[in-house]
Amino acid sequence: MAEQEKTERKRSPVRLIAMLIVPALVIGIGVYWYVTSGRYVSTDNAYVQQDIIEISPEVGGRIVAVLVEENEQVEAGDILFRIDPEPYRIAVQQAEADISDARLALGQAETAVSTSGVDISTAQANVEFARRNLARERELMERGFNTRARVESFENQLSDAQARLNAARAAQMDARAAVGSANSRGARSEFPAVAAAIARREEAQLNLERTIVRAPVSGTISEVDRLQIGQMANPGTAVVSIVARDETWIEANFKETDLDRMRIGQPARITFDAYPDLVVQGRVGSIGAGTGAEFSILPPQNATGNWVKVTQRVPVRIEIEGTPSRQMITGLSADVRVDIRDDGER
Repeated sequence: MAEQEKTERKRSPVRLIAMLIVPALVIGIGVYWYVTSGRYVSTDNAYVQQDIIEISPEVGGRIVAVLVEENEQVEAGDILFRIDPEPYRIAVQQAEADISDARLALGQAETAVSTSGVDISTAQANVEFARRNLARERELMERGFNTRARVESFENQLSDAQARLNAARAAQMDARAAVGSANSRGARSEFPAVAAAIARREEAQLNLERTIVRAPVSGTISEVDRLQIGQMANPGTAVVSIVARDETWIEANFKETDLDRMRIGQPARITFDAYPDLVVQGRVGSIGAGTGAEFSILPPQNATGNWVKVTQRVPVRIEIEGTPSRQMITGLSADVRVDIRDDGER
């Protein structure tokens, strides 16, 4: 009996501690649940998003060089590939020849303007000479020393001289009109034909420069298998992609019932399936203007047929704070928890 009483006395403190700890744990769990209940909304329908830029050439032609490999890191301005430049180099040379021809035509027009004055002076002198001869012949006919036929011959000579004068004046007007814009603006390049030829040269030079395709942003090259030497590249047709690394965000698709108290700026906790030990902090950047179903290729037609109510999901953009310690790969699955008791808008 003494042994049993002694054993019971030893057990009583343990039992007392157990009796105190268990209720404390229950109370603690209850308090935690009460405090946190309704504080967070979360979803595992979330994914890493990055801008994906489809690179397409601005000019067409045969690809002659590829300078990148799959998943290679590139900086903005790095050369990705080259298109055969020879047709565009020839176009530049042709445009240069057109400029020379236009400038030659301008020189000829300027010469025509300077010589037209001499032609007009000569034609005016011929008109005056023909007019004096006609007056003399008419006077002789009135005195009976001339015939009507001779007078008519001199009248025709005056008409011919007047026609040549009019033609010389018209030629001068045409020549002046041809060089008028260049003279008025004080630049030979403003001559219409010269300006048009220069514009063609600049276009040809621009197209030549566009045969070298560069990265518009920094990021990771993807889908290089679509880019092969000898392949014909068409303007506007994407041949390679760049996943931009300048900005990364999480697109979390929350249930519509989670949005009542969600505000822009509220803090978020982000975890990733690929990196179980990585926790990233973020904030609500924006809330989508429509549900995912509304922006799908085939939006639902709820006004037709049998209708079943389905809880919709709305895309919420979560901005990542700081730089994660692990590489963010577009499309990675994530879990997002937003503290909706926070006021947001910070």
